[in-house]
Amino acid sequence: MSGAGDYQEMAASVPPSLKAITLTHVRYRPGDPLGLFLAWVSLVPVFISLGGFVSHFLFRRELQGLCFAAGLLVSQALNELIKHSVAQSRPAYCELLEACDSHGWPSSHSQYTFFFATYLTLLSLRRSRARRVIAAVPWPLAFLTMVSRVYLGYHTVAQVFAGAIVGLVFGAIWYWIVNTMLVDYFPMIEESAIGRWLYIKDTSHIPDVLKFEYDNARATRKKVATD
Repeated sequence: MSGAGDYQEMAASVPPSLKAITLTHVRYRPGDPLGLFLAWVSLVPVFISLGGFVSHFLFRRELQGLCFAAGLLVSQALNELIKHSVAQSRPAYCELLEACDSHGWPSSHSQYTFFFATYLTLLSLRRSRARRVIAAVPWPLAFLTMVSRVYLGYHTVAQVFAGAIVGLVFGAIWYWIVNTMLVDYFPMIEESAIGRWLYIKDTSHIPDVLKFEYDNARATRKKVATD
């Protein structure tokens, strides 16, 4: 009896299992260099969110970029809604990854990266046809993210393809919403009190923003030098 009582007391003292944030909780097999590489690839959404959009808001504050970021947030909310509605389990290997407490269809990583690739491609081609190189950059990362989620055991092939399709379709829809409907409100937002206070600007009417800013920076420097 004493042994059973001691066991129950020890069991009661063990803390409940902890839940990890799945966006950053990435595991791979020790000694597997490809797994290590794909584990880093799997963190692409984190790098885009923190390194890309946070720095964009701090240093650029363009309405097109803010709408881009808002679309990614809406896409992730849609992903969670679909996941909870379908409630499809992850592969059996998820037990070793401690990821079985969340659903797998569709893959949020695939959806995120394909939304990002679709929106960036449409935006780049709209601004300048010469930016085909920029438009092509996110696609290898998107496909590698798909591969990484299957290789590491977090998703099935069907789950990552579902995420890719949802991300691609919703990315195109969101681009259409922003650039045919919301764009009409950009001047009003730019001239609003909050827009002027935060220096939020609209450059959607400028065909080549990079050249525009380059020319203005040079002109301003020359003017300062002559004053």
